[in-house]
Amino acid sequence: MSNSRGTLPISEIIKKGKDLEKSDDDRQVKRSRQEAYKKEKELEEARKAGNAPALVDEDGKDINPHIPQYISSVPFFYNTNHPTLKHQRSLKPGQKHVPINLNLQRGVKIQNATKYRPGACENCGAMTHKKKDCLERPRKLGAKYTNKNIAPDEVILPEIEHSFDSKRDRWSGYHPEMYKQTIEEFNKVEETKRRLKEESLRKEADAVSKAAHDDDESDDDDDSDAGTKNTGGDTANKPQASRETGDVDLNDSLSDDSDDDDEKYADKADMPGTKVDSKQRITVRNLRLREDTAKYLYNLDIDSAYYDPKTRSMRDNPVPAASSSSGKAAAIAQFTGENFVRYTGDVNKINNAQVFAWQAAEKGVDIHLQALPTKTEIIQKEFEINKKEYSERISKYIKHKYGEPEQQARPVSELQLDQSERYVEYTRTGRVLKGPGVAPPTDQKGIN
Repeated sequence: MSNSRGTLPISEIIKKGKDLEKSDDDRQVKRSRQEAYKKEKELEEARKAGNAPALVDEDGKDINPHIPQYISSVPFFYNTNHPTLKHQRSLKPGQKHVPINLNLQRGVKIQNATKYRPGACENCGAMTHKKKDCLERPRKLGAKYTNKNIAPDEVILPEIEHSFDSKRDRWSGYHPEMYKQTIEEFNKVEETKRRLKEESLRKEADAVSKAAHDDDESDDDDDSDAGTKNTGGDTANKPQASRETGDVDLNDSLSDDSDDDDEKYADKADMPGTKVDSKQRITVRNLRLREDTAKYLYNLDIDSAYYDPKTRSMRDNPVPAASSSSGKAAAIAQFTGENFVRYTGDVNKINNAQVFAWQAAEKGVDIHLQALPTKTEIIQKEFEINKKEYSERISKYIKHKYGEPEQQARPVSELQLDQSERYVEYTRTGRVLKGPGVAPPTDQKGIN
């Protein structure tokens, strides 16, 4: 009698058992991965706290544990099994950059060849490229067959590695002769302006002379007609006088109205920093609330400091004599020019650091103020400390050898160009023969 319940085949039972074993293995692998990740995080925290030694690269250098992961993680195409930071360094160690004053020749014309050379371009005849790379118009018969119009060879510039400064050099390849073209254009523009100015002045002079000539002719005509128009002149002038008086009365009334309006608007203009324009009936807010003196009013001399109205700046000192003197004149000169900003604060410190970096770079030290500011500051501090110690050591050596200035004996008064009546006679060697300070006898013959 067969069982109503279906039985699984042996192959399915074996497969199901393998799946159960595989799931157990996956759980164990996952658990081990979690434990390894947890241990790795704990070790990383210990390295950051300084309780565990840092990682070491292939060169034996310690790797800073505080470096972010996106910097310390190695890309997949670097086949390395140990920690390293080589992917963050230059691939060309010891690479030498070209100097900043290197100028590459551009637009150089080489003398054309007169005959086709083997290996040259079959189309134009140049030796620096082949026919498939030629940029000239394809000729019906190339230079290989005609030996005519052979193109010059191109100047191929070498591939060079620029330094930080040479990449940002604005004057690379510039020659002072190029400025002659700018000067010529400026002179042409000035000459054209001068010519147009002369023409306009000539036209104005002609117009003025013509108008004066016409006025003289009209005055002569009026004098000739004055005798014929004497009758009725008084009656003709009366309406004109009445009109003039009417105009005067109208203007007086308008002026009275404007005075009243001025008084009305003046009441609102008492507050500081406002200005009332009675003609346009508007109130203008004055931006200069302080009652200080403008820069260009400190010195009204034309040859004094230049004031640039576009930038509203005055670089130089408008009153240079007041800054050098003391007292009332210095107190009056409140504004001493805007160049003082270039010599105050940390400007001198930055300038000294820049000069130090240039001098050190000339002597072979790899520093740069903009590219390596921290390294430059550290090296400069060490240099100043060593320089101070060296100067102190030299001064101590000099004092030890020659004594302190206070300990040195005061020179004799005769050696200080003082005059005396004492007679002293010396030999050629400087020994005293007569007078004070005679040397004692040195042998038996000199003893009395």
